Amino acid sequence: MAFLSQALGRVAPSATVAITQKARELARSGKDVIALSAGEPDFDTPDNVKAAARRAMDEGKTKYTNVDGIPELKAAVADKFRRDNGMDVTAADCFVSSGGKQIIFNAMLATLDAGDEVVIPVPYWVSYPEITRLCGAEPVFAHADASTGFKLTPEGLDAAITPKTKWVLLNTPSNPSGAAYSEDELRGLADVLMRHEHVHILTDDIYEALVYDGRKFATVAQVEPRLMARTLTMNGVSKSHAMTGWRIGYCTGPRPLLKAMTTLQGQSTTNPSSISQWAAVEALNGPQGFLDEWRAVFQARRDMVVAGLTDGTGLECLTPEGAFYAFPSIKRHLGRTSGQGTSLATDTDFVMALLEETGVALVPGSAFGLEGHMRLSYAAANAELEAAVARIQAFCDAIR
Repeated sequence: MAFLSQALGRVAPSATVAITQKARELARSGKDVIALSAGEPDFDTPDNVKAAARRAMDEGKTKYTNVDGIPELKAAVADKFRRDNGMDVTAADCFVSSGGKQIIFNAMLATLDAGDEVVIPVPYWVSYPEITRLCGAEPVFAHADASTGFKLTPEGLDAAITPKTKWVLLNTPSNPSGAAYSEDELRGLADVLMRHEHVHILTDDIYEALVYDGRKFATVAQVEPRLMARTLTMNGVSKSHAMTGWRIGYCTGPRPLLKAMTTLQGQSTTNPSSISQWAAVEALNGPQGFLDEWRAVFQARRDMVVAGLTDGTGLECLTPEGAFYAFPSIKRHLGRTSGQGTSLATDTDFVMALLEETGVALVPGSAFGLEGHMRLSYAAANAELEAAVARIQAFCDAIR
């Protein structure tokens, strides 16, 4: 339509949302659908967190708050960064928003101009390039693949940086691949970033709580404290505490940037939900023991899913190190035909045929910048995962 902005024309719809919507439509029509396309923990929000929200309502804490978060939550965020990440920050160095995505959007909109570049490792979360484009800047894709464990190498990062680079986006553990950078791997990237003083770093640590096999989580400003002055470290309670619908993200970063983000947020959503903020205080300050139990469940699901996906299917799948996604390669099947006669020329063809013919909803790798793959979320009940894997195995077996 003629009155829509040119900026909107630069943005593509979310493939994850599109697949999920298609799955819902098929389910409404009576098809037996197993939707593993969305990234949402299937656990319930902990009872103590829900009780804190009810208590906040009973105490009348339902009014506007400070734009960048209530003092109690900013203090809890600072405590979390000091406790878990060894970062020497105070509440004045922290910021709260309506979900992690709004933090990324605020930071990009506050700093990007036409002609600026943002380095985005591939595969990437679907919103990174679209937010960059919406802000008038250009995404520069630094490719990684299974040969590097889906992790950006120092050489790849260095080659992607130019004088126009404003930001580098890092996501560990990764959506969609589940790759988690070790401290040594982050050290290699930090050494490159130390040589490029004009570059800022936004690290998306939303899956911090979900690292497996005894690995220790690390974030770049923790590994190299000299980068803190130009690093925005983003996190939230959505994945760690099963609070996706509560919409609370938080971050720490340079105070001038946080001030600019506060100005932007003050002219958009203003403060995050007051009730959600008080719930998040309890989430961060309260007992964390349940995380070990959840992590063990996710790791067991991961092992079951990866074993099933690679059992005589022709699929190849690295074992994810974190998050709750598997990212198998379907390249061996491209150019062939599904059991019901659908041409499988692309990963989108494969995923749509899988949905239509078996009712399993996944997301094509091309949505994340890496064709020839598909993303499966194993944040679902074991019975659902077992049924989905069996259907995928049957689908692959019928390909000719």
